Amino acid sequence: MRGQIILSHGSDSGPDATKVSVLAAFAESLGWQTHRPDYREDDANGFADSVAPRVARLLAAIDAAEAPPVLVGSSMGSFVSGLAALERPVAGLFLLATPSEIPGYPGPFNVPGEVPTLLLHGWQDDVCPPEGVLAFAARRRLPLLMVDDDHRLSASVDRIVDEFGLFLAQWGAAA
Repeated sequence: MRGQIILSHGSDSGPDATKVSVLAAFAESLGWQTHRPDYREDDANGFADSVAPRVARLLAAIDAAEAPPVLVGSSMGSFVSGLAALERPVAGLFLLATPSEIPGYPGPFNVPGEVPTLLLHGWQDDVCPPEGVLAFAARRRLPLLMVDDDHRLSASVDRIVDEFGLFLAQWGAAA
């Protein structure tokens, strides 16, 4: 086993969502162990009130890992992955359709500076407009890949898998 990857789905989604399922299967084919927490119960609290319980659930999953995991997140899953990485050591962050803020939540999105991070976002995202992630990436000098897609990134799944393979190559996981 190469290590563990924890994949966090977005709001109004679930652990069997397309992107996290495809990325989990891809990672497993490379020898990684994957875990997909189910945040649906937390999401019933509404966007702002789901952040703290999602972070707590993700921190418990990180604590259960044998070594610092790679975190993968989509939308709200990206937001909480970044926040959790501020509280626990993680190996990397692969974040899709990341909101720069959650309306009603008191804090902005953030990630630790020393963790390898890749942001991937759609130019046509009307749920998490690209301006927020563009400004965040520019401030932090983080790699950001923009694709011609919307919030769901469904037209970019193959590209996301390719980029994920390149990202995991940092740990010798991809040929």
